[in-house]
Amino acid sequence: MAFVRRFTTILTRTRLNIPLNTQGRKIHRWVSPTLIELKYREKKQGGKVVNPRNQFLEWNLEAELYAFGKRLNEEFDSELLLQAFTDRSYVIKEEMKQKEMDFDIKMKDNRELAEQGGQFMDEYIKLYLETVLPKFPMEGITSVKNYLISESVLSKISLYLGTKDIILAAEYPVDQQTLAKTFKAIVGALLQSSGEEQTAHFVRDFVITQLQGQDVNDYWHIEDPWSMLTDLIAKTSSQLEPRLIGEVGRNTLLACYRVGLYLDKKMLSSGFGETVAIAKEMAAREALKKIFGTEENMHPINFKLNGIPKATSDLRYKISAN
Repeated sequence: MAFVRRFTTILTRTRLNIPLNTQGRKIHRWVSPTLIELKYREKKQGGKVVNPRNQFLEWNLEAELYAFGKRLNEEFDSELLLQAFTDRSYVIKEEMKQKEMDFDIKMKDNRELAEQGGQFMDEYIKLYLETVLPKFPMEGITSVKNYLISESVLSKISLYLGTKDIILAAEYPVDQQTLAKTFKAIVGALLQSSGEEQTAHFVRDFVITQLQGQDVNDYWHIEDPWSMLTDLIAKTSSQLEPRLIGEVGRNTLLACYRVGLYLDKKMLSSGFGETVAIAKEMAAREALKKIFGTEENMHPINFKLNGIPKATSDLRYKISAN
């Protein structure tokens, strides 16, 4: 009975639009006009001005660099790490100031380290992908590698590692190109500080793992999958035959066709499309995924390889309809 009375009371208050909680937040009337005025003044001055942290009085660059290495659990040479975070624009800016004050202090920028780090990532990622994707063609390996070392991916990794506030550059906030170049320079600094194997594990953990949950086929666009498939089949003694195995809604806007590809009278793959040609192309793409071992139900990419994989001489395809 007590529950019924309480529920009835709540319904009554709801119908009468009486607030159940009368102890809400008390916001003074002056708050809203004040915020509006502050926003107007900020917009009038050209927007919010964001100053880099290295201009603050309590900024300690040496401590920040030391903490950066400890966060990543890596051992960096302090001078090399400082060089990795020094952009060329900052060096030019400081040299101009020094000329005005009649003294000269030599500073090194990160261009050389970035070149070394970029070259190492290019070679190591290629070897790693060849190992974990043994059936994938070299064109596909190159496309996936180019995605991993692209400016957008490396700048995102660099930003998440907390490099934005440590980078010494003439302009702030730094752009994607500067973030990506700084990350390459960090790899180069680690390469000189800790050696190839430790640097390889660093690249594996932060760069190659960007493929987690991704479809590697999305990074390699095949212009003519049917021609590629027939060229592969021609290297064997098998016979490939496309068959129309289903259709719905012919001569309508919702037409759908299903084409199956048969290898030695056994189904290799099938594809759907609004036309027979499109369905045949989709079936060819699915067949290539099966041949290359990159279908949807493939085993996840192994992100635990230690050391630097050895180069493979060639890539072999195993074509089967099973």
